[in-house]
Amino acid sequence: MFRRKKKDEPTDQPTAPEVAPESTEAAGAETTRAEASDAEAAVTETPAAMSEPTEAAGSTETAADKAAVKPKSGRGNRVQKIGIVMSDKMQKTVIVRVDRTVLHQRYRRYVRRTSKFMAHDDLGSTTGDRVRIVETRPLSAKKRWRVVEIVQKAAK
Repeated sequence: MFRRKKKDEPTDQPTAPEVAPESTEAAGAETTRAEASDAEAAVTETPAAMSEPTEAAGSTETAADKAAVKPKSGRGNRVQKIGIVMSDKMQKTVIVRVDRTVLHQRYRRYVRRTSKFMAHDDLGSTTGDRVRIVETRPLSAKKRWRVVEIVQKAAK
């Protein structure tokens, strides 16, 4: 039904033709002169191209420009997860269970996977609370997450 690609199969991308090395030095000198003149032309054209506004080209930003923009906080985008507190028996530390569904490779059905994270808790969450945790620097040997907010308190 589903077939994996083998490494030996050809890809759809065209490959570049191999160029035989030139044996004469004169031909090599001509190509270096041509490359040098092209490089000089590119240098002289670059400032003029940079002074033109990007709106004239039709698009305001490219994908590379969007990826290069850094957030203002300077900390980057930290991973956030929402899970349920399983244990609060430690001081200022809770164990949070995060469930996720994954598509099974063979059976094509969704399977639930569970991960447990130790998180620093200053908010005082209790067992059964649904909390949002965010990754942070290592706080201890196993603790690399921090509780940001209590999304839903446990029913008592």
